[in-house]
Amino acid sequence: VHPTEKALIVNYSIEATVLDEYQNTMIGDKKDAQKIIRLKSLSPSTDIRALAKEVINRCKLIHPTKLVEVEQLLFYLQNRRDTNLTSEATPSDPQKPISDELEQPSIDSQINEIASLNDIDDYAEMLYENVPEKIKGSALILQLARNPDNLSEIIQKESVLNVLTRVYKEEWNQSIELATNIVYIFFCFSSFTDFHPLVSQYRIGAQTMTIIEAEMKKYDQWMEEIAREQKKKPRDTRANITIDNKYKVLIRKQEQFLRVAFYLLLNLAEDLKVELKMRNKTIISHLIHALDRDNNDLLILVVSFLKKLSVFVENKNDMVSSS
Repeated sequence: VHPTEKALIVNYSIEATVLDEYQNTMIGDKKDAQKIIRLKSLSPSTDIRALAKEVINRCKLIHPTKLVEVEQLLFYLQNRRDTNLTSEATPSDPQKPISDELEQPSIDSQINEIASLNDIDDYAEMLYENVPEKIKGSALILQLARNPDNLSEIIQKESVLNVLTRVYKEEWNQSIELATNIVYIFFCFSSFTDFHPLVSQYRIGAQTMTIIEAEMKKYDQWMEEIAREQKKKPRDTRANITIDNKYKVLIRKQEQFLRVAFYLLLNLAEDLKVELKMRNKTIISHLIHALDRDNNDLLILVVSFLKKLSVFVENKNDMVSSS
């Protein structure tokens, strides 16, 4: 799906060959291309199945056997919030996010600085400092990554990507804001199929699965702690109100991470081989577990992911056994 518009992106290859009189190939060339199918008529009341059939009938690049997959993508677009990118940035609005569906990480509200590509190496240096500096540095890099025009420049900065990956793998548990900023940076890359090899190269998907599993366990511990505290004190005491507020903040920040993390994995799952790896790492049980949350944006994303996975009987069986 297109990261900012109600549109589908079709990636395809064009192969041209010149044959000699004996039908032997003399010259051959292959070129990758992309077609964007904009869905201006898509609305909450649209018949998804009918629209999917119309898309396939009009776009000969999509094989009829892809009908179910097209339906899933349309369902996701139908439930996604409208998003917009502006080509011009202002000091009060540095960059619009690639997807407004993903809540802006909270650290951004504390940064008045407008990030510049010229200073990206300085931002990367902050990732070697203390946690607040790490958060600030990653937030500034994220500010740049939200602008799709910057991605091709950032990808050239191998040292920046290396330090982001190292911190994400080794220091993610120091701060959920830090982990959210970094996974959001790689989410920006995952929004474009051409950058999927980059995300795979740094094994971001595997690390994200590891963090999701840890955060799910942490959530269960919080629920147990809340239950114990509530048993100790009357429900309407000030102490209980303080406890509730404390965990609300923790859960909100955690769900902010989970939304970006699951969205990144959903993008990477375009490749069925990658999707199979996720299944082997119990992605389905984590998605089912996330259905216990009250965050509507997270729930829409989780249901869309489960719907995509449900194409295969084995995945359906896993969903039943995990619920």
